[in-house]
Amino acid sequence: MYNSDIPTRAELPTTKQLLRSTGIAIVSAAAILVTVVLPAEYNIDPTGLGKAFGLAEMGEIKQQLAEEAERDRLMDEQPQPATPAPDQQSSLLGQIFSGLFISSAHAQEAPATRSDTMSITLKPGEGTEVKLTMVKGAQVNFTWAVEGGVVNFDLHGDGGGNEISYEKGRAVPGAEGTLTAGFDGNHGWFWRNRGKADVTLTLKTEGAYTDIKRMM
Repeated sequence: MYNSDIPTRAELPTTKQLLRSTGIAIVSAAAILVTVVLPAEYNIDPTGLGKAFGLAEMGEIKQQLAEEAERDRLMDEQPQPATPAPDQQSSLLGQIFSGLFISSAHAQEAPATRSDTMSITLKPGEGTEVKLTMVKGAQVNFTWAVEGGVVNFDLHGDGGGNEISYEKGRAVPGAEGTLTAGFDGNHGWFWRNRGKADVTLTLKTEGAYTDIKRMM
């Protein structure tokens, strides 16, 4: 049978040694928190070491993604149009018939094909929006590219009480495709530069739209 040796009182750590070890552990944990965890998770870098080791950039990216996710959440939670009350139905029917006649007129007077090229420079954190005036069913071929970095974007439309989001993206260098208007109104892009340097965005459009304008 094996009998383990019981340490003597002299071999046990003293209270002073235990307090010293505890103090060292607390100081080490605080140092790791300040130099590693805060820069990497929250982009908080009081010592500057996070930037030197590339941890601050990681934290900044995480914070940017969190901000964009919150913005998307708020957009998704926007209240939907309320159902009209019975006493409003007659006026609503009038608007529907009026809209049908207007839509027919739009169909008969479809805009001619046009093309445009627009270049926009965005500073770090800056956003902009470009909209095309289109009728329902109209199509526009587009391509846009970013020089000097990447951007977040939201391709969407609004008009006549309607709203739609066609596509979203984060940290994208460019895109191309065909935009088909889901209804009469303004359809286009919102871009934001989340990088640390200026970027230049070039948009090219060709198709059936009557106007192109930078909203902001």
